[in-house]
Amino acid sequence: LSVVIYREVKWRDLPKLILESVVTTSIVLLLIGFSVGMSWSMTNADIPYLISDTLMSISDNPLIILLMINIVLLIVGIFMDMTPAVLIFTPIFLPIAQDMGMDTVHFGIMMVANLCIGLLTPPVGSALFVGCSISGVKIQQLIIPLLPFYFALVIALMMITYIPQISLFLPHLFGLR
Repeated sequence: LSVVIYREVKWRDLPKLILESVVTTSIVLLLIGFSVGMSWSMTNADIPYLISDTLMSISDNPLIILLMINIVLLIVGIFMDMTPAVLIFTPIFLPIAQDMGMDTVHFGIMMVANLCIGLLTPPVGSALFVGCSISGVKIQQLIIPLLPFYFALVIALMMITYIPQISLFLPHLFGLR
């Protein structure tokens, strides 16, 4: 479309652009493939059920359980892609959250926020790798400058977790909850 209508790209540049997009896409697909393999091995080893049993045996305090769920999801988000992580851990953590009286929308937003932070965090952070691949900047150059942003993301995550009105404001406003 850019070549024909907008004429932003010249025909001679097209093979180079296609090759660059193939390389970027292959990096993303490789990371997703490794994540799916890891989720399969975790499921076969019953790790999600072990996590659920451990959480429930540590504390009865909902604040502590939510903190532990956040820590587990942050760690999982670092090593797994979001889709398999949601598919594996939602059936495990959602019943725990519902038993504590947590709204399902609030839980979903908390879970996605956790996993999104993981997408940006090395060593696997697929979104970080894609950004570095596109920009040509090495990951080692980005880690230190990104630390304040990680801190801000964790503060926002804690606010989302412990102040349900943040997540439920719009559903309440429109009468959906």
